[in-house]
Amino acid sequence: MLLGVVSDTHGNIELTRRAIRMLDSLAVDMVLHCGDIGSTAIVPMFERWPTHFVFGNVDYDVDALSRAIAAAGQTCHDRFGELTLEGRRIALLHSDDGERFRQTCQSGQWDLVCYGHTHKAKQEMIGATLVLNPGAVFRATPHSIAVVELAEIAVRGELHATIVPLD
Repeated sequence: MLLGVVSDTHGNIELTRRAIRMLDSLAVDMVLHCGDIGSTAIVPMFERWPTHFVFGNVDYDVDALSRAIAAAGQTCHDRFGELTLEGRRIALLHSDDGERFRQTCQSGQWDLVCYGHTHKAKQEMIGATLVLNPGAVFRATPHSIAVVELAEIAVRGELHATIVPLD
């Protein structure tokens, strides 16, 4: 399974279209959005895939966003998402709550922790956990997303993400 990971779209339609085109060209199976969605108009743009959303610190109208996510048939996890895909435990959050983020990364409970907020692409291993920030679709240089191949853990013994620039 190939996961697309995005964050910090901040309601920017044009840059989100670029991200959508890239996700489409990479043939991802599912998308994780790590918060700061920014506008209800962003949600239906991800209709091609099952998409899981969490809220970030600038998602002010969470009621409207929750309704848009439900109307699109997608999954809203509020501020923290938990998934199990292909036997891998995945946490999804924005990371603006630094203590919760630190505890999640250091718990050893997750194979993959996806987060946003910093607008800087980064991946690191903390114990056996891949901690991944895909960068940001908006307000970043370069604008970027990430992809994660969940099956790689069987081959390499650990997960690895690829950061994909949109520029």
